[in-house]
Amino acid sequence: FSSVAVVNDKVYATGDVGGDLVLSALSGTGALLWRQVQGPAYTASHGGARSTPVVDNGMIYLVGGSGRVTCHDAASGKIVWERELKSFGGRPGGWGYAESALVFDGKVIVTPGGGTGIVALDKRTGQDVWRSDAACQAHYSSAIVIRDKAHTLIVQGSGSGLLAVDAKDGRKVWSNNIFAGNTANCPDPAYEDGYLFWANGYGKGGICFKVACREGVWSFAEAWRTSDMICHHGGYVIDKGHIYGNHNAGWSCLDLQTGATLWKNQKGVGKGSVCFADGMLYLFGEQGGRAGLAAASPDGLAMSGEVTVQGAGPSWAHPAVAGGRLFLRYDDTLYCFDVKAR
Repeated sequence: FSSVAVVNDKVYATGDVGGDLVLSALSGTGALLWRQVQGPAYTASHGGARSTPVVDNGMIYLVGGSGRVTCHDAASGKIVWERELKSFGGRPGGWGYAESALVFDGKVIVTPGGGTGIVALDKRTGQDVWRSDAACQAHYSSAIVIRDKAHTLIVQGSGSGLLAVDAKDGRKVWSNNIFAGNTANCPDPAYEDGYLFWANGYGKGGICFKVACREGVWSFAEAWRTSDMICHHGGYVIDKGHIYGNHNAGWSCLDLQTGATLWKNQKGVGKGSVCFADGMLYLFGEQGGRAGLAAASPDGLAMSGEVTVQGAGPSWAHPAVAGGRLFLRYDDTLYCFDVKAR
């Protein structure tokens, strides 16, 4: 269920091989360059890879479904260091650890949950930089960064709701329990132009906060709520003041500042995941291998192209676009398409 990372014409992917979770590097033509065992495969509740590899300055960081965090040399795949999230006293949700690590300012940010909700590790050594004082239940979002001049926050979506900690020391700054206790909080929070948005599935919908920082003091004022973006796990993107995302079995567009619904229930490729590149939305359906292309427009979802790839079962791997190529992962196959403008 993980996506791919593409750096300098190298493609990094993770998946299960036998009883192992493995990290693989492919060339720009799809040839296997190396393969490295990361740890044990996660076999309970939808077995398979979850975390997408994160590549930074010649290193790759990966979170296994059972909680092993590893740093790999990108040239060889060799493990440089490893940590276990259970050593921080946390435990995963019912579907395992699924976040992708956040690499920021020399630190690797991960979410073990429990009394130490979020931790920062030195990206070179894996040693503790800080442990937050913000308890939370680990779910399936990946953390994001919010910056305001000299002040920076790490914001994470958890099973206990939204959580913000100071990026310097992990001190809890703010939390909101709007989606606490939900079956599964999966999409990442999204932030742009002072607005923090988070939406989830199971009938929850979305909520948006106006964020400000004055003399180092942060404030989060609720701006609006919506029931027109009930997003299970397909995610959403923000472009030019508009939010485009999965809503139940289709797609919706909301105004970022007001929450006004500009269009909704557009079928597209059905329920699925999304990524954004060069003003276009790349949609990938949960079932049937359907992928589609549409302009990111507040006027409606006008599909301009569609392709179907072969496979079976649900696909929860988000599409990826890099260097004029579209990567789609379905079942046990990775597909690469040329989507460069002509």
